[in-house]
Amino acid sequence: MNNPSKPRGPARPHPASKHPSRPENPRGAPGSPRTFARPSKPPLRVQTTTLWEYPSQHYGEGLQGDPRYVGATPSYIPWNLMQRYTSEGDLVVDPFCGSGTTLDVAKSLNRVAKGYDLVPSRPDIEQADARKLPLASGTAALVFLDPPYGDHIDYSDDPRCIGKLSAYDPQYYEQMDRALDECARILRPGGHLGLYVCDYFDKKKGLAAVGFGLLQSLAHKLEIVDIISVVRHNKSLEKGNFHKAAEEQNFFLRGFNYLLIARKPEPKPAPARPRSDRGDRGDRGDRGRRGPPR
Repeated sequence: MNNPSKPRGPARPHPASKHPSRPENPRGAPGSPRTFARPSKPPLRVQTTTLWEYPSQHYGEGLQGDPRYVGATPSYIPWNLMQRYTSEGDLVVDPFCGSGTTLDVAKSLNRVAKGYDLVPSRPDIEQADARKLPLASGTAALVFLDPPYGDHIDYSDDPRCIGKLSAYDPQYYEQMDRALDECARILRPGGHLGLYVCDYFDKKKGLAAVGFGLLQSLAHKLEIVDIISVVRHNKSLEKGNFHKAAEEQNFFLRGFNYLLIARKPEPKPAPARPRSDRGDRGDRGDRGRRGPPR
């Protein structure tokens, strides 16, 4: 009973950068073609506040994952988590691996990675259910998951898919709770988990507070480290008609995702065994005393 992690919606071109490119020949002769330089991406750095933002879906010269996947994970998010919470050679696991973003980031950082999905999109992603992972307990240094958070995208034809469950359906939270149980099981003591998810809003049904619902589930299994707000760079947020409707109909567009960070506690050391009274007296050389002193 798994759910494909990343949206299985129709392919679409890679979204353009938020920042317009600069024309290389802005003052060329009349009628001459104008070419545009591709905007450069800023260097990656570890995010140091609880508000994360990066202006591109991908970092560096290449791509991480597949930009054609609707709602694909911004690759700087697992990059930051791996930089903070793992070392070279550590095992990183993504139970909702989608287009393989986590695998590509892990490879760039010399981490060992395993990705699972109900419907694998490429050969290095293993077919498995996020609620029953084929992995030994206590082996992962980091688990990163970007699960479905509603039924607004057709992830796959598999009826077991969690993405077929509405964010207003209690079954969604029950099935995600099972997936989080598996994540906690495969984490090693001291290992970390990053859960990237968004609330859901419907004008007729109102708000489905997905983030708070999953946070409550996670807090029963692991120690909560922090809650991050990740700025959304969604093409729909650039459309004036969306903002016009939100203003006229008095609702809010989703401007951020949650990144919930948790840690698996390490076993507490056994308490020191107290010495017995007889042993204490013996250490002081009191054994030869036959009675109270006079």
